Amino acid sequence: MTATRPPHSTADLATVARLARQLRVDSIRASTSAGSGHPTSSMSAADLLAVLVARHLHYDWDQPKAASNDHLIFSKGHASPLLYSVYKAVGVVSDEELMSGYRRFGCRLQGHPTPVLPWVDVATGSLGQGLPDGVGVALAGKYLDRVPFRVWVLCGDSEMAEGSIWEALDKASHYQLSNLVAIVDVNRLGQRGPTELGWDLDAYARRAEAFGARVLQIDGHDLGAVDDAFSKAAQTDGRPTVILARTIKGRGFSEVEDREGWHGKAFPEDIAAQAIAELGGESNLIVCGPLPLHEYENPNGAGSAPEDGPASAPPSHARGDKVATRRAYGDAVTALGARDPRVVALDGEVSNSTYADAFAKAHPDRYFEMFIAEQQMVASAVGLSVRGYKPFASTFAAFLTRAHDFIRMAAISRASVRLVGSHAGVEIGADGPSQMALEDLAMMRAVHGSTVLYPSDAVSAAALVDEMARTDGISYLRTTRGAYPVLYGAEESFRPGGSKILRSGPSDAVTLIGAGVTLHECLRAADQLALDGIHARVIDLYSIKPIDTDTLVAAADATGGRLVVAEDHHPEGGLGSAVAAALLETGVQQLRMAHLSVSELPGSGTPAELLAAAGIDAAHIASAAAALIGER
Repeated sequence: MTATRPPHSTADLATVARLARQLRVDSIRASTSAGSGHPTSSMSAADLLAVLVARHLHYDWDQPKAASNDHLIFSKGHASPLLYSVYKAVGVVSDEELMSGYRRFGCRLQGHPTPVLPWVDVATGSLGQGLPDGVGVALAGKYLDRVPFRVWVLCGDSEMAEGSIWEALDKASHYQLSNLVAIVDVNRLGQRGPTELGWDLDAYARRAEAFGARVLQIDGHDLGAVDDAFSKAAQTDGRPTVILARTIKGRGFSEVEDREGWHGKAFPEDIAAQAIAELGGESNLIVCGPLPLHEYENPNGAGSAPEDGPASAPPSHARGDKVATRRAYGDAVTALGARDPRVVALDGEVSNSTYADAFAKAHPDRYFEMFIAEQQMVASAVGLSVRGYKPFASTFAAFLTRAHDFIRMAAISRASVRLVGSHAGVEIGADGPSQMALEDLAMMRAVHGSTVLYPSDAVSAAALVDEMARTDGISYLRTTRGAYPVLYGAEESFRPGGSKILRSGPSDAVTLIGAGVTLHECLRAADQLALDGIHARVIDLYSIKPIDTDTLVAAADATGGRLVVAEDHHPEGGLGSAVAAALLETGVQQLRMAHLSVSELPGSGTPAELLAAAGIDAAHIASAAAALIGER
């Protein structure tokens, strides 16, 4: 149930003061009712949000997906009582829901905001992520939509110790995102005590200015000063704006103001009653604030249909040609970009190795260089997805581990983001272990709702790029550095959850399972086994999640449960784990599986030397298969 709302308007500061008191009271009421939450962190920012929502946030609350709306992101996600109190104040959440639905099982007012609410763009609560996500939204607004909406991000002072905040400001300055405003609630106190800089606004200012931001320092409880700062933030000068607001944690209730020990603690009922009385009691003011300044419908955003361009044919590759799947990715995403104007690409300063540079050359207006800032790359992709775009973000697979928390939060945000990791495994050769992604499959499989793909040739890689564009959620494509023979014809189809059987017959005695480089080793091993009169079934398990359980079960049944799984990855969480989990879940009775993987720390060498040293080359695969057959 929602409240009856008055027409949109800009409230005067007297009304704003009443609204601020109500936001504090409702933050207390909601958290006390739930028995948990962060009321004091909400109270410090109540004046900031009251001024913003009533006078500066241009937003149609009846149409949260309207393309011309401003965006409000709570990077300080633990202040959810304040955000939900704002939703009550604009009439989209009832007082009943606020009091009975906050932090309750099965209810949408969760402990930290998620997009289960239509007014929430991204999930927050892992500090240091809201501002980076905001950069992606602002990039879309300035360079793709070309709509003058603003992105307002409420940050906490504790998260200013996160490096991701400064990555965000650096990229916001590089791209001159004057449509991005960071409001920092500098209340001095973190979870366990004082923050690193306390109320030293000058120190914060020097740092933000060094990253290219325009900085405004204010008293965060002076409504006139707050109002003036927000007005100045709308006066663009080619820089992002950082508003440093000196506030008091627990503002409005003298017993807790600026006192340690109250972070993340709901007030007991008796103390809550005292606080509410000191603040002037409960109220039900509805203030909707101004509507968007412009009407706009994004022709390239959510819901729009792709258009076929003149140079949009997918790339073609002949059987037997040696093509690296990383190159196939670059060609495929470039062709896809010609067909679909919603496709955008990002890279972490390795585009000449991931081959994302092909997209950059063909579609420079839809390519964003994130330099060596993988967290910001993923966050920007999330922000771009908020505006209905289809981001593909690429870097060396090993470096995506830096951004794992951002990937995890992207899944909670229900974002659709396509990640591409190249130079995976010992196959990369002489660069050594710091560059070898040997954990990426496990990392990506563990992400909720993810799709994990590992093509073995250029045709399958190109087809899976197209599939990723149609896939919701987090999808990951693992590509290979070296060039390997094309195995498939252009007529072959590939889908998430599928696999390909490349060798099979009625006399198969063992199944060899590989993906990427190890599939080619499995084929060589099958040839070696054939010389000894042993017939081997070979499966290309290009989709690791979801996995083709039916094909695996059929292969196990046909070959007496004898399976050899070879992967260029650590033994934990990769291809072998996926196969074993799928088969065990089906209750397969007869299973004798040899799992070949990179179990020792590798060093430098040629690809052939490293594959052999890890025990995942054709000779070791053939030997493992023969050993399984010899056991019968």
